[in-house]
Amino acid sequence: MRQLQIAIIGAGIAGLTAAAALLRRGFDVHVYEQAPALGDVGAGLTVTPNATHALQSIGLGPDLEQFAMVPAQGGVKHWRTGELLTSIMRGDTMVQKYGAQYYQIHRADLHAGLVRETRAAARSGVDPISLNCQFVSSSDKDGRIEIRFADGRLASADVLIAADGARSAVRTAVFGASQPKFTGYIAYRGLADMRKLAPAIITPTSCLSIGPRRSFTRYLVRAGTLVNYVGLAERDDWREEGWSIPSSIPELLAEYEGWYPDVHEIIRATPPDKVFKWALYDREPLPEWTRGNVTLIGDAAHPMLPFLGSGAAMGIEDGVVLARAFELAGSVAEALRRYQEARLERTTFVMLKSRETALQYHSGDTEGYQRRPHQSAESLGLMSYNPVTIAL
Repeated sequence: MRQLQIAIIGAGIAGLTAAAALLRRGFDVHVYEQAPALGDVGAGLTVTPNATHALQSIGLGPDLEQFAMVPAQGGVKHWRTGELLTSIMRGDTMVQKYGAQYYQIHRADLHAGLVRETRAAARSGVDPISLNCQFVSSSDKDGRIEIRFADGRLASADVLIAADGARSAVRTAVFGASQPKFTGYIAYRGLADMRKLAPAIITPTSCLSIGPRRSFTRYLVRAGTLVNYVGLAERDDWREEGWSIPSSIPELLAEYEGWYPDVHEIIRATPPDKVFKWALYDREPLPEWTRGNVTLIGDAAHPMLPFLGSGAAMGIEDGVVLARAFELAGSVAEALRRYQEARLERTTFVMLKSRETALQYHSGDTEGYQRRPHQSAESLGLMSYNPVTIAL
């Protein structure tokens, strides 16, 4: 099995986690990324203990300790009054309960660590990451998979892993095109300068504010110098899907008109060119991810709404479980079967619960919120999963 050549399409979080995990186990892996450069993109993301286990297993523990923030406390606030409706303990409580820490980190800091570990694990002396490789098609040729890229280049592999996101070209090529459904939600993201904010505004350290048809999540990244936030609103008049579509401070302030002052202060502390928006589309869970020697991981397999903050964690889990499956199996078919059986039910559950959580957060019944249990990745039991030790 170690002589297999494994191609991964996509150098995002899931793809690089899989690459690093497979390379550390002695497999021959090459990653093909369509972007011309690996840069400082995206914003914050949550690394829950289940994902921390996986990242520590591939050498990212020091990066998490150096670059990530550990919120001492989380909470849910009332959209209009700012009243703390629910308090959630984080910090060392997470280690005591799950054996690993709960982190919040800038995506670029995590991604840089994954790039480093992937390159460090390659034993051939050749960079395992190729850029400017836009996937076009794949086909069987002499018992192997031939991969064609937009510029005419070809690659060949024994196994093809699609980690190319929610709009996966590989998934479309292998499973056929499917039309995503607009959810009626749009998302805003921004990074505010903590120096422009009073410390009391960021209390508790991590916070979700909920109200009628809207929510606003914020937490610290980059050693506490930046406040990462995501605002989710219900609208039906704008449907553009993307990651870097500009918005504006006035637009975002208008979206959260009537909300308690701290939300407005955070928005105003954002550089005008650092506010973005995108429409949220949903996709139905797939009944299977594997065809022949091709499989899907991360958002290519199970794109999900952001209301549980678990999308990145699921992709990280996928990468380590997939590598473990190849290490344990005697054939490609067995490895891909073990991987899919270990992951399909869990990720489908998270996809469906993310939809359900959106309805709770945006219900408008803020006054009655304290009478209901707060639904989150922790309350659903997602954090007790360990991808490094789970039986395959």
